[in-house]
Amino acid sequence: MLGKCFDNVRNTVPLVHNITNYVTVNDVANVLLACGGSPIMSDEPKDVVDITSICGGLNINIGTLNERSIQGMFAAGKRANALDHVVLLDPVGAGASALRTDTAVELMKELELSAIRGNISEIKTLALGSGTTKGVDADVADAVTEENLPEAVAFVKDFAKKAECIVAITGAIDLVSDGEVCYVIRNGRPEMGKITGTGCQLSGMMTAFLVANPDDQTEAAAAAVCAMGLAGEIGWSRMQEGDGNSTYRNRIIDAIYNMDGAALDKGARFEIR
Repeated sequence: MLGKCFDNVRNTVPLVHNITNYVTVNDVANVLLACGGSPIMSDEPKDVVDITSICGGLNINIGTLNERSIQGMFAAGKRANALDHVVLLDPVGAGASALRTDTAVELMKELELSAIRGNISEIKTLALGSGTTKGVDADVADAVTEENLPEAVAFVKDFAKKAECIVAITGAIDLVSDGEVCYVIRNGRPEMGKITGTGCQLSGMMTAFLVANPDDQTEAAAAAVCAMGLAGEIGWSRMQEGDGNSTYRNRIIDAIYNMDGAALDKGARFEIR
C-alpha cells in the first residue's frame, strides 16, 4: 500500500537538495518539513557539489532560470549521479521559452534522472523537444481527461520507457508511470490551480519519497502524488468564510504535516493500468 511509502519518509527523514525557483522556495522547504523530510537550498555553482554530496536526493526545478543556476544544476546533477543519488527534474514552463526548453532537454541528455514531474504540456515538450505552454500552466488543449485517458496513459508509458525514468504528469487526472505500469490518480481539487507552487511542492516531496523508498520508486512517486492531492481535498474541506488562496496554501501544508500512512491509504484514489 502507498501508506508505507509515507511512513518511510517520516522514519528516515531524507535530506533533499533543492535547486528550485524563487517564487516557491519557501513553500518547497515547508512541505518537505511537513512530510518528514529535511530541505536544503543552494544553486550557487561553487556550493552545490558539496551540498548535494551530503544529501540523498536532488530536486531540480527550472522555474526561474539564470546562467548561474543553470551551471549549478548541471554540477549538482553530475555529482548526484556519481553518488547514485535520486535526481528529479521539474521542467517548469518548458515550451514557454527557448531557454527553458533547451535547458530541460539538455538536463535530460546530460543527467541520469530518477524521475520527471510536470504538467502535460511540459512533458510533451520534453518528449518532442519543442512545444508551447501557457506560462507555467498546461495548455487546455493538452489536458488529460476521461475521454483521452487511454491515449494519455499510452503516451506517459512510452515516454517513461524512452527516458528510462519515472514520469509523473500532474493535472486534473494525475499519471505516474515507469514505462511498464501507470498509476491513474484522481485525488485533488481544481482550486489547487489557484495557488502558486503546488507542483513545485510536490516535486520536492516526491524527491523525499523516492529517497526513502529505494526498493519501489514507482509506488513512492505515486504515493507522493496521492498525498498532495489528498492534502488539497483535506485543506479545502477546512476552509472558512473569508479564506482565500493564501489560507488554502497553508491548509494544504498543514494537511501534509498531519497526514500519515494510514490516512493516505484511506484517502488515496487511484487505479493501475
